[in-house]
Amino acid sequence: MDRGLIRRAAEDILKARRAVAFTGAGISVESGIPDFRSPGGLWSRFDPDEYAHIEAFRRDPEKVWRMLREMLELTLGAKPNPAHRALAELEELGLLRAVITQNVDGLHQRAGSREVIEFHGTQDWLVCLGCGWRRPSEGITPEEIPPRCPHCDLILKPDVVFFGEPIPWQAQRRALEEARSCDLMLVVGTSAVVFPAGELPILAKRQGAIVIEINKEPTVLTGSISDYLIQGEAGKTLPLIVQEVKRLRHETP
Repeated sequence: MDRGLIRRAAEDILKARRAVAFTGAGISVESGIPDFRSPGGLWSRFDPDEYAHIEAFRRDPEKVWRMLREMLELTLGAKPNPAHRALAELEELGLLRAVITQNVDGLHQRAGSREVIEFHGTQDWLVCLGCGWRRPSEGITPEEIPPRCPHCDLILKPDVVFFGEPIPWQAQRRALEEARSCDLMLVVGTSAVVFPAGELPILAKRQGAIVIEINKEPTVLTGSISDYLIQGEAGKTLPLIVQEVKRLRHETP
């Protein structure tokens, strides 16, 4: 771990007036949720066109729920890791305005983050595509799967963005607003290749923000959009940055 970059990140965060974080699947891998696109991830066993497209759900929701059941078991049983908690602590310290996440696992909120923009929706709720009735995912029993709407008997869908669906308007509006107005963006655990979410660091950079990348490997952002890359696991890197932030704050007269 490059201690010089840890200190640099802490200094940049302390100087920033409007810092935000942009997170992806990599931040939740340490909570036991594999990246869907990685070897062993869901997309290596379930064809996304057959299981993750909205038209596939409309055609055969019972088939899609074979994949959704496994996905819900993974996410509802997961716990926040030190990276999630570090971002929540930065918000508590008044140094982070919001977390924009591509993840649907709800781990940022469980870690204590209050301002979370869920760009791709949330698995914490199930919704009826017929009447809009909603219920929490938590507490669903194996006997209830696939869950049905009590009003129109349609099979419920997790309130996440399937392929072929638009980004929720409110989430997109808020995310764009934060990306355009921030002066620092922490990009954590994402390769930023899924659009339109991947455009957010580009927008931030275009407006003059410092973009700090925290990833295990270089990405398309490295050396072009991000000002610097701190290479390593988010669960180790972010707590070190928060620790350095607090140390520098304490030293400042």
